Amino acid sequence: MNFTPTAIPDVILIEPRVFADERGFFMETWHKQKFLQGGIDADFVQDNHSRSVQGTLRGLHYQVKRQQGKLVRVILGEVYDVAVDIRRGSPTFGKWIGFYLSAENKRMLWIPPGFAHGFYVTSDVAEFVYKCTDFYAPEHERCIIWDDSNLGIQWPLIKGVHTFLSPKDAGAPKFTEAELP
Repeated sequence: MNFTPTAIPDVILIEPRVFADERGFFMETWHKQKFLQGGIDADFVQDNHSRSVQGTLRGLHYQVKRQQGKLVRVILGEVYDVAVDIRRGSPTFGKWIGFYLSAENKRMLWIPPGFAHGFYVTSDVAEFVYKCTDFYAPEHERCIIWDDSNLGIQWPLIKGVHTFLSPKDAGAPKFTEAELP
């Protein structure tokens, strides 16, 4: 596996070694010792799986208590995945980073606790799976509006395709008004 720190060094892009032949492929998606060597010391307690249609934007989500680190990947289709640093005092506070994750490129992204997270579906449909370092705690869940001009996220919105948002995501506050951990 290749572990590459990104422009926000605590967010790590992971490219697994893929063994492919005429039968298909095999790859490791989690190996504690290899991840430790790659700079990720995480204990996961919950796995999640979502399926979304093209134009769906989920996020930017985080928990103010019981913060979650997430190891994210796509097993069908493609998404544009975004992490926003919401750690007060961090040199990259308020900065964001985004990557295309797809079933084809098999990339994974490690998003440590202290980040808001979201993704936009660019393919007809996408299945998104992720491991979490803490349990979902709805009483601590918060979100930031996806199109906040203060953050300036360059979402690759598809012209002519409706952007689907949950009511919670559509009504989220701006970054400067959000309750942060």
